[in-house]
Amino acid sequence: MKIRESGMPEESYWESFFDIQFIFSKLHLDETIFDVVEFGSGYGTFSIPAAKIIKGTLYAIDIDDEMINRLKERITAENISNIKVIKRDFVNEGTGMEDNSVDYVMLFNILHAENPLILLNEAYRILEPKGKVGIIHWIHSSITPRGPSLEIRPTPLQCVEWLLKANFKIINKEISLPPYHYGIIAYK
Repeated sequence: MKIRESGMPEESYWESFFDIQFIFSKLHLDETIFDVVEFGSGYGTFSIPAAKIIKGTLYAIDIDDEMINRLKERITAENISNIKVIKRDFVNEGTGMEDNSVDYVMLFNILHAENPLILLNEAYRILEPKGKVGIIHWIHSSITPRGPSLEIRPTPLQCVEWLLKANFKIINKEISLPPYHYGIIAYK
């Protein structure tokens, strides 16, 4: 099941919205991290740079064949060996990962799902104790050039409330990721 309003714009346009290294530094995704899972990996905008930083494997999960094929092309072109691409409906079927098996989960621009707690509960399940979840989302403003409609776009406060319901401990509840995003980091 695709996340509602999950259509992706053209790749270079999409990637122009993010300062990846800045985002990673603010969300504690660095060389101390071993295994990572990205829910909804898309073009690999975050998967590829993360794989170049971490020590272990990056599990890039998506349901869309076009996104999966593009990510595989990029992995081959950049000769990256530590990304495992997984086609899976993680909303309805979970990730298929073992309990307590990864250090970090990326939930980037995805918590506008109809039931974000499904994603957060799955992230919690697969994270090792003290493992981290990084969240980014579009700011709740009509000035953004794209993003989900404001009716379903989560605010930082909503995300924090969902994280707490999923038993996470908050590290930082609202990190500014200009120009159009905010971030949150929490741990199990």
